[in-house]
Amino acid sequence: MKTFVIAALAAVLALPLAARANDYTIIAPAAPGGGWDQTARSMQAALQTEGISRSVQVVNVPGAAGTVGLAQFVSQNKADPKALIVGGYVMVGGIITNKSPVTLADVTPIARLTGEYEAIVVPKDSPLKTVQELVESLKKDPGGVTWAGGSAGGTDHITVGLVAKAAGVDPTEINYIAYSGGGEALAAVLSGQVTAGISSYGEFEPQVKAGALRVLAVSSDQRLPGVEAPTLKEAGLDVVVQNWRMVAAAPGLSAEQKAAVAADIEKLAKSKTWQETLKTKGWTDTYLAGDAFDKQLAADIGTTGQILKDIGLAE
Repeated sequence: MKTFVIAALAAVLALPLAARANDYTIIAPAAPGGGWDQTARSMQAALQTEGISRSVQVVNVPGAAGTVGLAQFVSQNKADPKALIVGGYVMVGGIITNKSPVTLADVTPIARLTGEYEAIVVPKDSPLKTVQELVESLKKDPGGVTWAGGSAGGTDHITVGLVAKAAGVDPTEINYIAYSGGGEALAAVLSGQVTAGISSYGEFEPQVKAGALRVLAVSSDQRLPGVEAPTLKEAGLDVVVQNWRMVAAAPGLSAEQKAAVAADIEKLAKSKTWQETLKTKGWTDTYLAGDAFDKQLAADIGTTGQILKDIGLAE
């Protein structure tokens, strides 16, 4: 019996580290309360609940549309199979507008996880009742309409720029106030410090359901189930934008290490806990991995650069 136990222990110790130690630290490159923070903490819960990982830590590193966290992640975690970072469309834009020396080419993309449409909201006491009224105000005085959203150059900022462009307003004249976390932007909207707020619908949903906020429009191509608001296209603005989120691993991983991380993320994406989270949060399952995701990411980086130029946010 003793010989059997020793042999079994030796076999376990001989396993590659990535195969037997599924512990992770996930960098959420934004302040608590926003979409990346929610994604990271939802991943944490699902990975542990499903037994994919024994221990998962989430660390917030806010700033500059995620590029501060991205730079720290790359510099501190080379070849570390336990390190992950959440990112997405906002980061793609932030890298371009901030001229970040560190880009997504410096990490190991694993998978796209979720997608979510933008919502334009106003406080319940706002005199603006429709998105058409908001657009009319924008046309009369572009700088007089203040918008609260996420980081400069991110999905929220891009969407406002596209709305202005579709309405015939110079996008460079919009008065967009960037916040590093969803919680700060939400507070600005609720307190009436700004004219309107823009973010992924899920970040506003609790306040919308509580009656504190009113949704004027969403950026989907069709109306969202359970959301009593028109699309921007219905309002006469040819704008459709989806904010997607991804997870990446550290640079310098071996093929075996990357495969092990990818396998864990695939288990996460298919798990009951994660699927329930998607329903609860109102996130769309856009899971895409491997070469298909690499190609899609490259395409999105290219098109985002062009959009930012068109609306005056990049050279």
